[in-house]
Amino acid sequence: MSDDRKNQELEYSEETENCTPEIKEKIKQLKEKLKECQKEKQEYLTGWQRAQADLINFKRRQENLMFDWLAVSKEEIIKDILPVLDALDPKNHQDEGLINLKKQLLAIFKKHGLEEIEALDQKFNPEFHEAVEQIESDKEEGLVVEEIQKGYTLNDRVIRPSKVKVSK
Repeated sequence: MSDDRKNQELEYSEETENCTPEIKEKIKQLKEKLKECQKEKQEYLTGWQRAQADLINFKRRQENLMFDWLAVSKEEIIKDILPVLDALDPKNHQDEGLINLKKQLLAIFKKHGLEEIEALDQKFNPEFHEAVEQIESDKEEGLVVEEIQKGYTLNDRVIRPSKVKVSK
């Protein structure tokens, strides 16, 4: 109990010495009611603080869910467009306009976190490459000697592995 509170109670007890028993009883009841009100106030304050913390946590969870949803939808859209990029491969045609279109699309995707996986002459890595065939080669064993389909990562996460042929 604080010193101020002790002093108040001493002053209070000195003041009530000369009171009638009815007044003393009324004061006792009021003190009990005050204690109940203080306890109730603390319960309400605690409940309010808990509700406020719950609301903050709910908002944070909603923001995380929205971010995850956006990331997944962005990934799905990019996956749907990857076959278009494959069709614009210069191996398939020599049209300068289509080659420029592919460069522009790749630049846009790069801005959003898409990166091509380098495969040719790289050591085979199952995290980034999908071997479709092993072929005889004069290169070191386990090197990618041919890329069948380009692979991509989105924000450092593989969304499509490179399909490759590996030397044996």
